Amino acid sequence: MSAIPKTKLTPEEYLETERKAEYKSEYFGGEIYAMSGANRKHCLISVNLNGLFWQYLKGKNFEAYSSKMRMFIPKTKSYIYPDVVVCGEPKFQDKVFDTLLNPTLLIEVLSESTESYDRGKKFQQYRSIESLQEYVLVSQDEARIEKYLKQGDGFWVLSEAVGLDSEIEFASIECRIALAEVYDKINFSDE
Repeated sequence: MSAIPKTKLTPEEYLETERKAEYKSEYFGGEIYAMSGANRKHCLISVNLNGLFWQYLKGKNFEAYSSKMRMFIPKTKSYIYPDVVVCGEPKFQDKVFDTLLNPTLLIEVLSESTESYDRGKKFQQYRSIESLQEYVLVSQDEARIEKYLKQGDGFWVLSEAVGLDSEIEFASIECRIALAEVYDKINFSDE
């Protein structure tokens, strides 16, 4: 008995399919990966972050997008949906305006099922994006935010904010946010 070969899609085939799909999928190496749903904490943290950025960025030359905005990574020809994206003047892949090319700040809310991917292969892909200045990982199990900031020499430096009385600074957009606001309505004792 032989295995049935898996058909790989081109980036163009993926994009055509994805734009018609009723659900979101990411694309890497010719394969499509369905996006799973998120739990209450993940959703609240994402909404809190989007609300805080919306408030902060009003009147500034940056735009924030939720996890509905697809992003293209040219080096790996991947399509990914980050939890939060902030960019300056947005550049899109085409005239449909649904695939962003130039993120400045990317945020992923960590989930048990995606944490190793977010820290590993996904961050490796993100680092290849020329416009990216900061990559942020937000825990949903404790008040902890890890931030990787790209230096002028291309190295990435890690810093973190821990505890509800802490703040995190996003240097790329000159914004400081209290962790108490990021984690509003989150009860860490809930399981």
